[in-house]
Parts: sequence; C-alpha cells; structure tokens
Amino acid sequence: MAFTLTLSCPERAGIVQAVTTFLLDRGCDIVEHQQFDDDVRGSLFLRTSFTCAGPSTVDDLRRAFGTVAGDFGMEFELADGTAPRLLVMVSKFGHCLNDLLFRWRAGSLGAEIALVVSNHEDLRPMAEAAGVPFVHVPVTPDTKAEAEQRLLDLIGEYETDLVVLARYMQVLSNDLCLKLAGRAINIHHSFLPGFKGAKPYHQAYDRGVKYVGATAHYVTPDLDEGPIIEQEVQRVDHTYSPRELVTVGRDAEALALSRAVRWHCERRVLLNGNSTVVFR
Repeated sequence: MAFTLTLSCPERAGIVQAVTTFLLDRGCDIVEHQQFDDDVRGSLFLRTSFTCAGPSTVDDLRRAFGTVAGDFGMEFELADGTAPRLLVMVSKFGHCLNDLLFRWRAGSLGAEIALVVSNHEDLRPMAEAAGVPFVHVPVTPDTKAEAEQRLLDLIGEYETDLVVLARYMQVLSNDLCLKLAGRAINIHHSFLPGFKGAKPYHQAYDRGVKYVGATAHYVTPDLDEGPIIEQEVQRVDHTYSPRELVTVGRDAEALALSRAVRWHCERRVLLNGNSTVVFR
C-alpha cells in the first residue's frame, strides 16, 4: 500500500536518518523523497512517498511515527493513496470548472470532484453533464451568513477535503476563511502591475501591459493575499485586444488553478509562514 509523509520542523542533525530508519524498521520502501532546508527560517521541510508490503494502516503509522515527531518537534501528516474529495465553487465563468472537470475525468487531477456549488444557476448544465451534483446557494448581503453555513453543511455532507474557488465571485467572511484554513484554494487574475475591481483585462489593455497572469493561493482573511501555490504568466503586446487578453488570462487562470489543486492533493504543498514549499 502507498503512503505519503510530509513534515516540517526546526533544522537539526538526524532528521532524515530518523525518518528513513522508521520506514526501514517497518519494511517500507521509499519511492520518492524530497526535502528543503530553509536556512533563513531555520526550518526543514520533507515529503516522502513509500510503500509497505505488510498490513500497515495509515492510523497505525501515524501513531507509531508520533514518537519520532515528538523527538524532533515535527508537524507532520501521513496519508494513504485515497484521492481527496473536492467541493468546487463557481459563479458564472466556466473556464476553470471546465478545465478541472476535464482533468478529473481524464484521471490527471489527483482528486475526485464530489460537488459543485454556485451562487448562480448558469453552470449547472456543465456540472451535471459531467455527472457531478450541483447545488445552488444564492448569496445576498442579508443571507451571507446562512449561505456560508450551508456551505459548511455541504462540506460535511459530501465529506470533502478541499474547497476550490474556481472564479467564485463572492468574498468569504473572515470566520469562514479561518475555518477553511489550509483547505481552500482560490484563483486570482494577476497582472504586472495588478488591476483590481471591474473589468481587469480592460484595465490592462488601457495600460498596455506586456504580461498577464494568474495566481493560485490559499484562502485567508486577507483578501487575495494568502500563501501562493502557483503562478502562470503569459507575455502579450500591443496587438492584443481586450477580448484576446481575456482569453489569454483565462487560460492562465485554468492552468495555475489545476496545478495548485493537483499539487495540494498529491501532498506536495507545505505551508511555510506566509509562503509555501512546493515539491514538484
């Protein structure tokens, strides 16, 4: 059976030896190992994938590894090969959802899409054509609290592990952001320079930008400032119309988001303060 161990801890000698000895003593075979020593923060980050020939369970391994983790002050996660379940949130733009659905059905997303939730009905046909349940949760200023509680109820009902904001055009409350800390990913259009508000691609056209791009990041109470997982940038020039910039930008959004989701689901992303370590 396949497992993945991820951990972070203060730098010190003997960490890797302790991990490999633990696995060797249990007859495990390491199939992939990556580590990063952050000399600036004095921290070590590690991801190890391994197989066990015996009847080990993820709970057994977690309990046993707890002793090693305690000796080194580790924060760790151990997961088996079960694909995480996604709840995807959308509004009216379908390009990111369409890309996620395609990758899911092709088997390259590393996750199962369990449910699509939207504050509009526009993308119901796309979700249902792919065989994914679609739930309409309308949001108004007066019903925002009830809508967010409905979302939390759906997360529990469908046993989802990750919330993906695939161009969901509502700002989540600080309280909800904190409840979803580390398990919600958003995609944000980003330019050099950045443009906020309505019609960002038209603003970019008016300023004659040379690059457009997108940023996938974890959701935090600080709007669009969460730890960055992935960014995609495309070069453009004066010949691009606003419509063409929109097309390029949406391609960048879909690509950055799908990479971030896959890397998260493969346990390749570790939080490092306000940033991330991504083992590709």
